[in-house]
Amino acid sequence: MTELERKALLPAGLRDVLPPFAAFEAEVIERLMARFAASGYARIKAPLVEFEDGLLSGPGAAMTADTFRLMDPISQRMMGVRADITPQIARIASTRLGAAPRPLRLGYSGEVLRVKGTQLRPERQFAQVGAELIGAESAAADAETIVLAVDALNAISVTDLTVDLTIPPLVPALLDSAAVDDGLRAELRKALDHKDTAAVAATGGDAAPILQKLVAAAGPAERCFAVLEDVDLPYAAALERDRVGEVLRHLREALPELRITLDPVENRGFEYHSGVSFTIFPGAGRGELGAGGRYQAVGVGGNEPATGFTLYLDTILRVLPEPKSPARIYLPVNADRAVARRLRQEGWVTISSLEPVDDDAGEARRLGCGHVWLDGETRPVDG
Repeated sequence: MTELERKALLPAGLRDVLPPFAAFEAEVIERLMARFAASGYARIKAPLVEFEDGLLSGPGAAMTADTFRLMDPISQRMMGVRADITPQIARIASTRLGAAPRPLRLGYSGEVLRVKGTQLRPERQFAQVGAELIGAESAAADAETIVLAVDALNAISVTDLTVDLTIPPLVPALLDSAAVDDGLRAELRKALDHKDTAAVAATGGDAAPILQKLVAAAGPAERCFAVLEDVDLPYAAALERDRVGEVLRHLREALPELRITLDPVENRGFEYHSGVSFTIFPGAGRGELGAGGRYQAVGVGGNEPATGFTLYLDTILRVLPEPKSPARIYLPVNADRAVARRLRQEGWVTISSLEPVDDDAGEARRLGCGHVWLDGETRPVDG
């Protein structure tokens, strides 16, 4: 390996984004943010690095293992590089925007960095775009964020979506009611995540029969919810079931054709969520396009209800057609500046020569231009 090749190496999970993909990513972000703004979600920007005790409090605690740490040479306090933006929005909402009228609608975009990637997302640095609805606890608020996420994806031509609903508090409510031993809960959680009904029967205690039914019920939302309605759930778990039913009703009113599934026992990725949560998948291809749900925004004034979502740009860009490079035209060294301005207004990307050359058409071809300005007119390079 040469010295130049060695310098070009990047850490695992990190990459350079080259033309035209960097510009395309920025364009997609702005189109998504414009969709959020049109629904009243004001844009907000949080810092890349924060003090560790603030960054990893409240919902941020779930990101502890994913967070890079470093020492601030000025304050001598530990800082963290954000691994998720949602906890930062919750902090800002409860502090600097604590007196703002509720419900508070905020949108954001930015890069995050994680200690390691996953099998589905090997990237450790990627862009997030999202929206948070803070200070509203109704099922209508849950549904609004899901509808907004679907609408924003549709606006950038990402269609044929599946929204997978889940209810993170449902299983804990069942286990509390059945007094399942704390020592068995981690093993039971693992069995539920793997949909291992035999292991569920062995570790679920009195809750095992209901849990087995819930595991088997996962699938199309209406069918799954019908099973949930037939199950005799304890009071707290029944409240969670009824809530997802309300959200489902709102979604069907807003998006009757949307493909919706429901998994009542799924919890992976929703450790800090306190109510109905969701993941958005593409109709074709792998990976999550986005995820979100209800949580408690923790701040100096106490907890307040919140719900929201994050869209993952790396996955979204993989399901979109590759960007087309804009039409480029080469301008010889003596080209009129007024001509250049007019061409740019017409949508051309102008590449101006910095010095005279013997073959303008050849130079245009070398620089990736399909056209050249010659003798007062636009000419194709190979025409």
